[in-house]
Parts: sequence; structure tokens; C-alpha cells
Amino acid sequence: MTTLGVIGLGRIGAFHTETLSGLDGIDGLVITDERGDVAEAVAAKHGARYVATVDELLSSGVDGVVVAAATPAHAELTLASVARGIPTFCEKPIASTAVESARVAEVILASGVPVQVGYQRRYDAAFAAAKRAVDDGSLGLLHTVRSTTMDPAPPPLDYIKGSGGIFRDCAVHDFDVINWITGQRAVEVYATGTVQGDPLFAEYGDVDTAAVIVRFDGGALGVVSNARYNARGYDCRLEVHGFDDSVAAGWDQGVPLRNTDPHNEFPTGPSHGFFMDRFTEAFRTELAAFVEVTKGGPVLGATVADAVEVAWLAEAATESLRRGTPVTLEEVRNA
Repeated sequence: MTTLGVIGLGRIGAFHTETLSGLDGIDGLVITDERGDVAEAVAAKHGARYVATVDELLSSGVDGVVVAAATPAHAELTLASVARGIPTFCEKPIASTAVESARVAEVILASGVPVQVGYQRRYDAAFAAAKRAVDDGSLGLLHTVRSTTMDPAPPPLDYIKGSGGIFRDCAVHDFDVINWITGQRAVEVYATGTVQGDPLFAEYGDVDTAAVIVRFDGGALGVVSNARYNARGYDCRLEVHGFDDSVAAGWDQGVPLRNTDPHNEFPTGPSHGFFMDRFTEAFRTELAAFVEVTKGGPVLGATVADAVEVAWLAEAATESLRRGTPVTLEEVRNA
């Protein structure tokens, strides 16, 4: 049996705690958050043990740690856990910038301690089936992969202010997916975006709607689309097109689109409301896979090296938006 620690009990941390409390093979949860009242309430709800500090949690004998605190704390908390030799699951990203992500990854890789990064779409059944179709060659030579993420409404503007922008906060999931699906290395990015909603997006140097074209070293093109305003629901879809066949993921009955074809009722709804209901089972499978990592199994999800590649892609997209021109990954790596 396995005992896990959870650091940070905000929206995703509380959700992970609930998911972990229902997994087979876990006989204990130790949780902490700087807000003691929140931690005590979550502990009572899920039968977890609350400790007041991160150090106390890391010293409690846990077999693995889930880092779900705010993004600026990810690097420090993950490195603290790794320094104790504890297998760690870190929510995306592993650090606030690409440069820091690369530094953190070097330390982790040198330590030999396994770290899994929270890109849960890899564990969605449809996304995983699309990946298998690419890997078994049934699609033939890939030419286009499209990934879409559209939120029903923006997060709080205070969050937006410190998020690093739509490419570092939202599009990173799409960047990870297109990297993973193609198995190719991104070499150039062109990003554009607009602000049609709250003008504070512009004041923060951000956009509320974005599109990115990614060129890969194998010749495939990635097309990423993001939006903060999509009132019909949470839209997350993937299309993969090859010379011989095409596949799609996310085209289920809950896709938040109104079909205007009078002879086709698909989708019947209700629409997905948010990422947690859209990916409930994927999160569960992802965390179950991490439990196996704590027992000595391999990291089958996103690695820290994968997370660094995503961070550089987000950096390049952010710079491309600023300049209004294509930007190579080599440029941002060597800046």
C-alpha cells in the first residue's frame, strides 16, 4: 500500500485529493496548505492527515508527493521533494519560465528521482487511441495536427495577471499534445492573438483569443487554437491528419458546439462545463499511473524533459506574438 502527500489545496489540489482518496492501493494521504482552515476541511472530507508545513509532510514517510500549489512554487517544492529522494508528481508547469524549467530539469535528471508532470490529456482514452494510431503507422505520413482549448469564461483577472499569458497558462496543454502525438520536435512558431473581451488582458500584455502555427522537424504542421470566452462550454478537441487516414479525439456528445446541419442531431449534450468534468477519468488514470511510479515503475506520462520542450514552445509563441513574426525555438533557447 502507498501513502501520498499533497502540497497545495486550491482548485486542482483539492480535486487531486478527492481523486486519490478513491484510488485502490492508497492507504493514506498527508496534505498541507498555507491556509490551515482549508487544509483541515479537505482532510476531514477525505480522511487525510493534515500537517502544518511542507517540511513536516516531506518528513512524514510518504511514498510520493503531488505538487499542486501555485505555479511560482512548483520548482522549489518539486526540488525539495526530489532532494529527499521522494518520487514526485508536479502539476504543469515545473517552473514559471523556460529557462528555470531547464535548470530544474537538469537537477531532477541528475538526481535520478522519478518526476511525472501533470499533462492529463495523454491519459484520456480518445487521445491515447489517437497516439496509438500515429505510432502504428496507420495514418501514414503526418501532415497536420490540430489542437483546441477554449474555456467557458476567463479565470479571475488577478490570476491572469500572474499567469504568464495564454500560451504559458492555457496553450501548454495543446503544445504538449501536439509534441507527444507527432513525436517530432518543434522548430518554428508563428503566434497571433486578439483582445475582444476584458481590456485588462491587453494591459497585462495578454490576449483572450489566440492561434499558433507550429512547424515540426519532420514536416508536420501543428495548429493550436485557444480562447478564454466560449460560453457554450469547455471545448477540447484534437484532429490528426495523415496521408492515409485521419482521426479525432474530443468529438463526443458533450462537445460544446451547436450543429447547424438540420439532418444531424450530433452532439446531443449536455456540453462539458469545465476541464475537471471533461477529464475526470483521465486525471484518475494519470494519478493511478503515478502510484505505480512510487512503487518503482517507469514514468509513462509527461517527463520533465517533455515539460521543458513545452516551456520553450510557450516562450517562442509569446515572443512571436510580441514581435508579430515567426520565431524559431533555437532563437529562444539561445537568447
